[in-house]
Amino acid sequence: MKKTVFVAALVLGLALVFACKTTQPKQQMTEEEKQFKNLYDRYSRGLILDGAEKYTVVSGDTLSRIARAKYRDGFEYPLIMLASRDVVLDPDKIEPGMELTVPNLQKNLDDAKARANLKEFLLEIAKVEDSRNRHDTAEGIRAHANAMHD
Repeated sequence: MKKTVFVAALVLGLALVFACKTTQPKQQMTEEEKQFKNLYDRYSRGLILDGAEKYTVVSGDTLSRIARAKYRDGFEYPLIMLASRDVVLDPDKIEPGMELTVPNLQKNLDDAKARANLKEFLLEIAKVEDSRNRHDTAEGIRAHANAMHD
């Protein structure tokens, strides 16, 4: 009888520990994360993902470094953010092991609707970067957006 009570108590204790561990509340989104999520929700439908590739983040990666390796330079990183909206909420918060979607930039530029959507998205991201006091980054993104002809 003592053995049965002990085993039952042990199982109950483990179940309680497991339940507490898995039901911890998620951290609240920061204002910046809310801004990014709102933009993702507004612009993700206009993105062409045909020909996109997957990329797994490694230690030392930044979105701008990944963008430089995959595109012309680092200012196209918002395109990766938009395509990876379920993985990346804030460009400063990428971690090794995250699997990102890297869209085919040229396919998005060749399609008039996708290009217009991307241009608008980049201009909005530039505003967010300005609000984060990253004026050089914002200006680089804005220059890329303005270079996209309608």
